Amino acid sequence: MSTATELGKRGEEAACRYLEGQGLSVLARNWRCPEGELDIIATDGDRLVVVEVKCRSGTSRGTPLEAVGETKLARVRRAALRWLAVQRIGRVEVRYDVVAIEWPPTGRVHLRHVRGV
Repeated sequence: MSTATELGKRGEEAACRYLEGQGLSVLARNWRCPEGELDIIATDGDRLVVVEVKCRSGTSRGTPLEAVGETKLARVRRAALRWLAVQRIGRVEVRYDVVAIEWPPTGRVHLRHVRGV
């Protein structure tokens, strides 16, 4: 397993713990379909929350939040529509969030949760 893959797995674990600590219930992780992958699918009360997790060890290639652009968000939205169809879920309010984590090899981990991107 590559270092980037390991960092991604650790980031998703940290994001799940954080979200659960905020009162969200995680329904699914790493759900894949032809449109792409959904990192975390959760509920926040009656609202479905689709969470993109981006974790980086440094900012030499930009911040984790900067890595989630319009193209990525459009792919996440299409995958979320597929998930809803597969689960046979009708009308439901959906919120799209990003959890951006900077996890340097040394130093402090910084997690930022952006709701409703």
